[in-house]
Amino acid sequence: MKFTIVKKNKENLSRRGRLKLYSGEVQTPVFMPCATVGAVKGISAEELKSLNFELILSNTYHLYLRPGEKEIRKFGGIQKFMNWKGPILTDSGGYQVFSLGKNFRDYTDEIQNTSLVNINEDGAWFKSHIDGSKHFFTPEKVIDIQKDLGSDIIMVLDECTEYPASEERAAYSAKMTHHWARRSANYWKRFKKRGKAIFGIVQGSVYKNIREYSVMQISALKFDGIAVGGVSVGEGKKHMYEVIRWVGPLLPKDKPHYLMGVGEPEDIIEAVKWGFDMFDCVLPTRLGRHGTVWTTTNWINFKKFDLRKLKLRQDKKIIMKNCLCPACSNKYSRGYIGHLIKSNEMLGMRLASLHNLWVINELMRKIRKSI
Repeated sequence: MKFTIVKKNKENLSRRGRLKLYSGEVQTPVFMPCATVGAVKGISAEELKSLNFELILSNTYHLYLRPGEKEIRKFGGIQKFMNWKGPILTDSGGYQVFSLGKNFRDYTDEIQNTSLVNINEDGAWFKSHIDGSKHFFTPEKVIDIQKDLGSDIIMVLDECTEYPASEERAAYSAKMTHHWARRSANYWKRFKKRGKAIFGIVQGSVYKNIREYSVMQISALKFDGIAVGGVSVGEGKKHMYEVIRWVGPLLPKDKPHYLMGVGEPEDIIEAVKWGFDMFDCVLPTRLGRHGTVWTTTNWINFKKFDLRKLKLRQDKKIIMKNCLCPACSNKYSRGYIGHLIKSNEMLGMRLASLHNLWVINELMRKIRKSI
C-alpha cells in the first residue's frame, strides 16, 4: 500500500490523497458503501462502478458465518465472488460482536457475560445470530479470515466501547483494544503483504485523556493506516465532534485516517476539516429503503425528506435539481417513487438508494475538488 498526500488545505487539516492498493487506486477523501454480506443492499457492482465508487466495505463477521471465508477463497477472493473490480476494505467484525451484546458487566470483571458474547484478553466468544452456533475470534484469526477473503485493507480486531460507558469502563475497553492491536501487529509481520494493508483502531469513548492515550498506543504500532472507532454508537453529534477534534490533529500525518461508521453529509464535511480521509456507513441505502432521500442546493446544508408522505403523492418533480443519479436523470417523480416504496416495490427502494449513493459520492468529489 502507498498513501500519497496530493494537496493540503492551509485553513484546516483537510487533505486530498491517493491511496494505491493491490486491487486499484483510490482518491481520498473517499466514502465506502457497505457491502456487508458481499452486496450493497439492492445495488449491483456494475451500478456502484457507474456511480464512480472506487472502494467498498464488506464485513468479516457476516462473511465468516455465511458462506464462509474458505468458500470465498475458492472463488478467488471477495472481488471475484461478488464481481467487484476494485479494492475492498473488510471490517474485522468487532462492531458486530459488540452489537450482539445486550448487557455489559462492570469493567472490573475479566469476562463480560452477555446473551451472545463473552470477551476476555484472548479474544471474543460469540454465538451466531443465524443458528446459535458458538465461535471464537482472536486478533490472529480475524487477520487469517480477511486474508482468505482477499481484502485490500484489513482491520484489526478491537473492542468497540458501548455508550454510555463510565471512564473506568472506557479505559478498560481501550486497554483490551491495545492488547489485541499489539498481537495483530506482531502477527502481521509474518506475511508477505503483496500490496495489502492493515489498519489499527483508536477507541476511548467520549473521554479525551483515553482517546489521546489510545492514539499514542495505536500510532506506535506502525500500522498502514489509523481508524477511529466508537463514534457512531449513540453518543450524539456533540460528543462525536469533540472526539473528531481531539483526535484528528494527533493522528500520524503520513497515513490515511478512517472514521468508522459515519455517513451523514454534514458529519463527513466536519470530519474532513480535521484530517479524516475515509468514511463508511449503511445510511445511504438504509434511508433509501425506507423512502428517505437527501437533497441539497449548496452542498453544505442537507435536508432529508420522506417520499412516502401524503403531500408528495401528486409531486411530479424529480427528487433533486441538477442530480445525475439514475432516478433523477431518468425523470422518475417523487410521487411515483413514494408510491412504489409504500407498495413495498423493490424498484422504489432501489431508486431512492441510488439517489442517496449518488449524493454522497458527489459530495466526496466536490470535497476533493475544493481541497
